[in-house]
Amino acid sequence: MPSDTPDPSELTPVEQRGLYFEEFDTSARYLHRPGRTVTEADNVFFTTLTMNSQALHLDRAWSERQEFGQRLVNSMFTLATMVGASVGQLTQGTIVANLGFESVVFPHPLYHGDTLYSETVVTAKRLSASRPGQGIVTLEHTGRNQDGIIVATAVRSVLVKCRDTSS
Repeated sequence: MPSDTPDPSELTPVEQRGLYFEEFDTSARYLHRPGRTVTEADNVFFTTLTMNSQALHLDRAWSERQEFGQRLVNSMFTLATMVGASVGQLTQGTIVANLGFESVVFPHPLYHGDTLYSETVVTAKRLSASRPGQGIVTLEHTGRNQDGIIVATAVRSVLVKCRDTSS
């Protein structure tokens, strides 16, 4: 090592993590980057892995004769990828539990070759009445394709740690 390089054991460790309850900002729009370009392989693998036999995801010839003229990306893949893109920035290591979804909407299809960009706004947050040191945060996730068209939205609630009780 060059002599001006510090000993790694002397450096301050920085670990990527999500936000503690106190850090969630209701005035922010969290942009989760990079986006995720969805391939045919992604769609076929996810669809068959989850035992979904829907021809709209698997049968090119049949899908070409349907309303959209091509196969659609499985909407559950879209949802999982949209929410998953938020983890590193919002909940990695600070989430206690995913409490549930209030709504999930797919206003426009996602196609093979589209890139999914995700973003999140915090619509509500409150301390838990029954779990000291934890809070409930309501997140509204939005997925857009490369043209900015909304392809999915989901409102979900998560239970997260408060800063002063983290370990």
